[in-house]
Amino acid sequence: MKKWLLLLALLCSPLSQAADPFWRMSLPDPQGKAQAFAQWQGKMLIVNYWATWCGPCRQEMPEMIALQKKYGKTVQFIGIAIDEPVPTARFAKELGVNYPILIGGNSAMNMMRQQGNQQGGLPFTVFFDAKGKQVAQQLGKISHEQLEAQIKKYAR
Repeated sequence: MKKWLLLLALLCSPLSQAADPFWRMSLPDPQGKAQAFAQWQGKMLIVNYWATWCGPCRQEMPEMIALQKKYGKTVQFIGIAIDEPVPTARFAKELGVNYPILIGGNSAMNMMRQQGNQQGGLPFTVFFDAKGKQVAQQLGKISHEQLEAQIKKYAR
């Protein structure tokens, strides 16, 4: 009986419902440790693709820091840098980023395209609901109001 309950729990878990290959991927943090996206399953996830050399990216990050602090119990921001580890870590530390920063590369460019960014432009923000379904995306700088509207719409 316990085996059946365990199997049923696994089949009905949010992770099994998220068919998006994104949830099976991982990227390294600036220290080189692989971070699996599945670890953030169960919260609304806001993924922001950015770079240290991207002006609009740098401008929107303080809003994300503030909203991570405000909604951290139900929302998780993730920054994916299309950049090198050293400048990324330095910039994140200077800015006081309070959410995970991962290092992208070619795999991150492919991820962006799969998530709707055919142009490959930055910044690019993708929203996943708590069940792991991609529910929205935005190419270009995003405002505090736009971020908060998506949070209020999809966070539990």
